[in-house]
Amino acid sequence: MSEIFANIPVIPYEGPASKNPLAFKYYDADRVILGKKMSEHLPFAMAWWHNLGAAGTDMFGRDTADKSFGASEKGTMEHARAKVDAGFEFMKKVGIKYFCFHDVDLVPEADDIKVTNQRLDEISDYILEKMQGTDIKCLWGTANMFGNPRFMNGAGSSNSADVFCFAAAQVKKALDITVKLGGRGYVFWGGREGYETLLNTDVKFEQENIARLMHLAVDYGRSIGFTGDFYIEPKPKEPMKHQYDFDAATAIGFLRQYGLDKDFKMNIEANHATLAGHTFQHDLRISTINGMLGSIDANQGDTLLGWDTDEFPWSVYEATMCMYEVLKNGGLTGGFNFDSKNRRTSNTYEDMFHAYILGMDTFALGLIKAAALIEDGRLDQFVADRYASYKTGIGAKIRSGETTLEELAAYADQLGAPDLPGSGRQEYLESVVNQVLFS
Repeated sequence: MSEIFANIPVIPYEGPASKNPLAFKYYDADRVILGKKMSEHLPFAMAWWHNLGAAGTDMFGRDTADKSFGASEKGTMEHARAKVDAGFEFMKKVGIKYFCFHDVDLVPEADDIKVTNQRLDEISDYILEKMQGTDIKCLWGTANMFGNPRFMNGAGSSNSADVFCFAAAQVKKALDITVKLGGRGYVFWGGREGYETLLNTDVKFEQENIARLMHLAVDYGRSIGFTGDFYIEPKPKEPMKHQYDFDAATAIGFLRQYGLDKDFKMNIEANHATLAGHTFQHDLRISTINGMLGSIDANQGDTLLGWDTDEFPWSVYEATMCMYEVLKNGGLTGGFNFDSKNRRTSNTYEDMFHAYILGMDTFALGLIKAAALIEDGRLDQFVADRYASYKTGIGAKIRSGETTLEELAAYADQLGAPDLPGSGRQEYLESVVNQVLFS
């Protein structure tokens, strides 16, 4: 079989001084950071839907990129196989070890689900063939339960029991394929699990049904040998005005309310966190302190635009703050999926490689700088010192639960008035980050 990306070599590491556009400047897979290889800290994954499917279409214009990969007609099984060929050649050349998929990314969806499932069996057999002799694996799978018109009112949250059953069937098959391909996780992104107006919505009913679908998925997944994590990927809006998985805190509360927290973790996407009015670091921290940080969709949004732009990550500051949280968490059970797409004007095969080099280098440099922040120690020490009043005396009693409201009130009476709690020194700490980033 001839190469699809014939003019693109295997991407080498050449170091920060290199000006070769098809070389890594910071991603050195074998470099050891805090006792682990960079490739172990950063299990990168290719998003099947964007890298092999997104062709530059937007609401105002048609495709600008050719993603046929030599197939005579798009939307056919010939095209599906061509995407597999392109995907594996791409991953080998860029040095990525994982991929993520939706069911209908892999094959064109038929009107009859039995036909779609036959196509999924055929293409997953072909993917398994391509995986043989490589170290490429599936990071996670999922089902697209938002694109087809049947899901206009959601999937688990649909007012139609027939649609709920169809969603269940898609989840079952997507789990089958995920297990078949050795996937480490399975994701629920509730793109339409929400509502536009309360005038026609029973919120409690819909949330209970979403939880039922997730419980059914867990039961089935465990019954067929799936041992990985299930994930919720929070997003506050778009396409629905009010989505039930608004942010990490909301999704974690939902999982605990419905008894799903032992099987589910968070798949945090940077652009979704910022759409919720948070920083990327915020949703990572909330997931971490709840023991539920599992996987990451690595991208970023445009602060000038109020929608999900899925840009390749280029901000080293954001990547550093991300990796600071990941290192503090002890790593991920999942990985870093580039749920990112080239800009509409970046429409060549070469641009696909430039984008992944950018994303991988950004997170590699973020890892290097996050490790340096931890080794520097000033941030950790300042935070520890800031809460020092809880280490002894009345503070220690508060933390250990060995006091009463009456005792605390009596203590306050003796004080008369407390001193100010001390400077947060935000500007100083931000200067420490800059010093480590740019020294």
